[in-house]
Amino acid sequence: MSPSSISSAPESTPKQDQLIGYCRSNGLRHPAFQVVSDRRGGRTAWSCMVNVGGREIHARFWYDSPYVGSAREDAAERALQVLGQIPTPAGPQPAHFQQQQRAVYRNGFGAVHG
Repeated sequence: MSPSSISSAPESTPKQDQLIGYCRSNGLRHPAFQVVSDRRGGRTAWSCMVNVGGREIHARFWYDSPYVGSAREDAAERALQVLGQIPTPAGPQPAHFQQQQRAVYRNGFGAVHG
């Protein structure tokens, strides 16, 4: 697994915004996201981890490059769950992952499970 070299500034998403707000209201540093990659066969899978208050929290899934933003949102959502700010879902997958999977079957690419 290696850190990414993506240079563009990522767009903020609802869970990332919520996590930033949590950090701000609790006197913690801004959450530090790190996108990572892993070469798998002929493809590269992408995931994300976020450091919040000295805790490193990993996204649940690995994604194809067009979905790196989903990896960041996945890590933010997982961090909010670990911090007790949102409940852990009873179902097996978060909604944004299910939506992505529908695109996978239409387009033939998408998330890669770790």
